[in-house]
Amino acid sequence: MSNIPETGRTRRLTIRLVVLQILVLSLLATLGGRLWYLQIRNGSEYTSQASNNHIREVVDPAVRGEILDANGKVLAGNQTKLVVSVSRTSLLQQKDHGKAVLGRLAQVLGMDPKDVSDKVRLCDAKTPQPCWNGSPYQPIPVTDQATTQQAMQIMERREDFPGITAQPTAVRQYPAPDGANAAQVLGYLSPVTDDEVSKTADKTGKAKYLPSDEIGRAGLESVYDTDLRGTTGVDRLEVDNLGRVIGSAGNTPAQPGDNVVTSIDSRVQKVVENNLVQAMNDARAQFDTVTNRNFVADSGAAIVMDVHTGRIIAMASAPTYDPNLWVGGISAKDYANLTSQDSDFPLLNRAIQGQSAPGSTFKVVSTSAAVQAGYSLDGHYPCPSSLTIGGREFKNFEGESAGDISLEKALEISCDTVFYGLSYDQWMKDGGIKPKANPADWFYKTAHQFGLGAKTGIDLPAEVTGRVPDRQWKTDFFNANKDAWCKQAAGGGTDYATQIARENCVDGNVLRAGDSVNYAIGQGDTLVTPVQMARIYSALANGGTLYQPSVAKAIVTPSGQLVRDIAPVVAGKLPDDQKTLQYINQATAGVITEGTAAWKFTGAGWPQDKIQLHAKTGTAEVYGKQTTSWLATYSNDYAVIMTISQAGTGSGGSGDAVRKIYQALYGVDDKGAIDNSKALLPTPQTQLPKFNPDGTAVLPQASFDYPVPAPALAPSAVDQLAVEPDRSSSNRSYGRSRV
Repeated sequence: MSNIPETGRTRRLTIRLVVLQILVLSLLATLGGRLWYLQIRNGSEYTSQASNNHIREVVDPAVRGEILDANGKVLAGNQTKLVVSVSRTSLLQQKDHGKAVLGRLAQVLGMDPKDVSDKVRLCDAKTPQPCWNGSPYQPIPVTDQATTQQAMQIMERREDFPGITAQPTAVRQYPAPDGANAAQVLGYLSPVTDDEVSKTADKTGKAKYLPSDEIGRAGLESVYDTDLRGTTGVDRLEVDNLGRVIGSAGNTPAQPGDNVVTSIDSRVQKVVENNLVQAMNDARAQFDTVTNRNFVADSGAAIVMDVHTGRIIAMASAPTYDPNLWVGGISAKDYANLTSQDSDFPLLNRAIQGQSAPGSTFKVVSTSAAVQAGYSLDGHYPCPSSLTIGGREFKNFEGESAGDISLEKALEISCDTVFYGLSYDQWMKDGGIKPKANPADWFYKTAHQFGLGAKTGIDLPAEVTGRVPDRQWKTDFFNANKDAWCKQAAGGGTDYATQIARENCVDGNVLRAGDSVNYAIGQGDTLVTPVQMARIYSALANGGTLYQPSVAKAIVTPSGQLVRDIAPVVAGKLPDDQKTLQYINQATAGVITEGTAAWKFTGAGWPQDKIQLHAKTGTAEVYGKQTTSWLATYSNDYAVIMTISQAGTGSGGSGDAVRKIYQALYGVDDKGAIDNSKALLPTPQTQLPKFNPDGTAVLPQASFDYPVPAPALAPSAVDQLAVEPDRSSSNRSYGRSRV
């Protein structure tokens, strides 16, 4: 028997009961509070979420907008195809989960049953392609190549094909009107990735992109993707707790995308493409006496720009490809072909991504720089056969000498030594090898004023900047490469690359005399793109205005109503006064009549007295490569630029092709006669196309179809225009610009 008094034991039991009661009451209060929070405070929110658990959304893709040329012809549109799709929801409701139905479907379509089964399975981390990456409630496309007969078999025997549909669906198509390819300008579509879906989800978790979406990956398809995509429609299905569809909860219809009207003229585009390819083929038939083999002519680009607006009338890049390869998903074989070195990387748009030394086409910039530096337009400057600078000899092409000549004559005959002398003199005034604290650097400053070393802002993706190798660039490049140069120099080799590394290891950050004289004729480390040169020569034509190049002119609805106009944008002004501009215009006209391009133009019957052309030829030397051909030209309305890697001289490689482009634009025959009825575009088109009530464009009356060659471009091995020239270092004689 316990010795504890009864009253003490009772007291402890009472305390325990009180504590237990407090705990029970606390738990009940917590549960009550939580129930109040869930059912009263946030009751409506959770009721909505619970309701949504029984709603599944099925996407109805929007019809993608079209990309039109300046006349309303479809450059990128949609083709109606019979698409056979499978409903997974219906398959799962069948006893064998649709195995028999898929087998019958494969037989009708002439496909392997396994391929059909693979296409309708859901993707996950362990499932390889092909598989379905979209909603499991979405009809899954099996093929867009179904014939009318196959579709009829499926739809007439619905009892044998439950859950299978065959219906017309819009599929992207690039129809190449007038034979114009324009692949790099248009771009292509490909499926959105999981990362892109997650990155574009908004704060509510709703994705901007859906797993079944296709988006623009290059060209105009990419830049104007938002306008072209439209608004996806949604069908809302009610499902039970097993995921079975039991009804409809309404739908939101899809809204088609808007159309993009461009400044591209498909007729001119075809002329430019064909003549670029023909010029490359012609160059490959010519023997290069320097390398003792035929020219490689591995890649090239050409642009026609409206000088009054900066709009692109035509833009060609070679080699090229068929953008329809991407429709419906590109095959592994085709993708490998497009991205291999053997194909010369046709996905590159060399008009905006190809960079190379501009050669003598750069001399219009150097002329402007000389005037800004105080050298007189009325002066005469020595044009000897060569100059010795820093112990190195810098020659004119073939050692020609012209005595003391004007800057106009120096541009006309492309005298290198005149520009060598001017640049060297200015380099010395800036302090030479020991520069002043604030050197004037007119030749480099002027290049920046002409817009070089920066993107033009064209409405195409992945444009590159080119390069102006000024003092800041020299310093940055030296800091980035000094260790590698010094390591290579320490190896003790005697090859050219090691010699350059040895020099650069010591003073690669110094702007040397050789760098400056090479630069003045568009050589050395200078890099430009064709679109940059098109903008410069357009500015020379229009009185000095630098426009931001553009391809798109307007966004219109599917019915043809204007959504927004894309007006020309003024990006800057050339630093020249009107006297200097007129002086350069006179000199570049002389290039056509008496200078380095005369044999391809007035010597070949061009009516210069009626349609005045201006030009500057350029032949850029690249160490280890054949010379790159440049020809920059302009008329009162157009700038036409062509460059071909490893194709010889400027006029020799590109002259015939550029003349034929002008012949097509203005209706000029081979004898110089002008027939306006045969002119493709005697003046730039300024108005938007008119549209019929159904949204199709009112196309102009059939015009003269200018005959152009249709050569096949054989693939070449080296992507020259994407390779930087190695001609930068010291006072070497590699700076001759052959014209």
